[in-house]
Amino acid sequence: MRNRLLIVSVFIVASCGLAYELITGALASYLLGDSVLQFSSIIGCYLFAMGVGSHLSKYVKDERVLDAFIEIELLVGLIGGVSAAVLFLVFAWAGEPFRLVLYGLVFVIGVLVGMEIPLVMRAMNQRQASFSELVSQVLTFDYLGALAVSLLFPLVLAPKLGLARSALLFGLLNAGVALWACRAFRRELRQPGLQLARSGVVLLLLAGGFLASDHLTRWSEKAVYGDEIIHAETTPYQRLVITKWKSDLRLYINGNLQFSSRDEHRYHEALVHPVLAKLPWARNVLVLGGGDGLAVREMLKYRNIQRITLVDLDPAMTRLFSRSEPLRALNQGSLTDPRVTVVNDDAARWLEQDHGSFDAVIVDFPDPSNFALGKLYSVPLYRLLACHLAENGLAVVQSTSPMHAPRSFWSVDATLRAAGLSTTPYHAYVPSFGEWGFIIAAKKPGYAPPERYTVPLRFLDKEATRQMFFFPPDMPRWKVLPNELNNQQLVHYFEQDWSQVLR
Repeated sequence: MRNRLLIVSVFIVASCGLAYELITGALASYLLGDSVLQFSSIIGCYLFAMGVGSHLSKYVKDERVLDAFIEIELLVGLIGGVSAAVLFLVFAWAGEPFRLVLYGLVFVIGVLVGMEIPLVMRAMNQRQASFSELVSQVLTFDYLGALAVSLLFPLVLAPKLGLARSALLFGLLNAGVALWACRAFRRELRQPGLQLARSGVVLLLLAGGFLASDHLTRWSEKAVYGDEIIHAETTPYQRLVITKWKSDLRLYINGNLQFSSRDEHRYHEALVHPVLAKLPWARNVLVLGGGDGLAVREMLKYRNIQRITLVDLDPAMTRLFSRSEPLRALNQGSLTDPRVTVVNDDAARWLEQDHGSFDAVIVDFPDPSNFALGKLYSVPLYRLLACHLAENGLAVVQSTSPMHAPRSFWSVDATLRAAGLSTTPYHAYVPSFGEWGFIIAAKKPGYAPPERYTVPLRFLDKEATRQMFFFPPDMPRWKVLPNELNNQQLVHYFEQDWSQVLR
């Protein structure tokens, strides 16, 4: 019976071990930006540390196996449970040593997790379990635990609990295993009373942290963003944070500023109107990304537009900007307009499955900071886009900064041209971002900027438009490679460019 209970504990500790790895990886991506190097280094550090832990387990004396198992469970639960909260606080208040603390925690947790399974196997072996049965059962439940948490984490835990509370929940599970072991094996422990007291203290600390974690996360994020946080939400896809200072509303996705209400009109007017002002006959328009509805707001100014299809991956994003009164006021209720159809789907998959044709396409994806986003700026996707573009239609792609990220900007241009489209690059000054770039794409060459607009605008006029299409000497064209799926060159350019700008 006790061997079966030990097997159940293997399932739990395996789930917890993988959970801490997923949580630290996700948190690092939210705070530092998502990259293959980052995830690979965290996974590599964690697995190496587990190997170190497995080696160290052999130095535990046979008569202390159960005591050591309980102590390690309590340490894993305590350190792993508070890891996400600690990392949020360090990032908010210290900044510089964040990576050191991140990898230090990953290594320590990995060492402790690496000791768990060998100690369980030794405990079972002491109870005359056959070697073949011992190995098969332990490894089976180890892998089952990893499968369970790998499915639960992105689908349930991260969206519903958030990272800090998820870590504390798994910490409670580790401490719960320790408490169970104290009761089940109390006659075999050297100091059962002390171990029981330790387990109770750790459980109380983690339970208190679980109850207070939302306040702690908001406090640390307030230090990061500086302004009052009026909405914070972790979805299966990203971390959404809305801040407010006086009349200024700001949206951050995974810590990156997406807009400021004080100057977003510059960005969205520059994105939308150089295209739609040239298409007075346009009726059917597609928006890829832009789940905040701000680009759609600009498009609805044109009475000739009869239908707008917006495709955005995250339903939490479009739901937030459809229901929140301050955000609805900002986008003027655009997402609930009868002319607008909102589709929550992956843009690449949707383009493959849909067979419609559109007079204009507005592409407003987040910057290509990782490979998941990089595929949305690739030659295959732009070829799909061209298939959906009317023969005389126009598309526009937000393309990061030609000033601060020139490799990235001109790689988007090269990628559109590699997909068989004619391109016209331009840029606009948005105070929150600096100089920001856009590229108009068409099946036929010959685009000329509009000289007048028939809808009310705050930023664009004839002169402002003329300046947008002029590139001064300090923003020259770069000779760079297009973004193919097999190399994702754009993501590498993006990391190189911004690493030289951001401090």
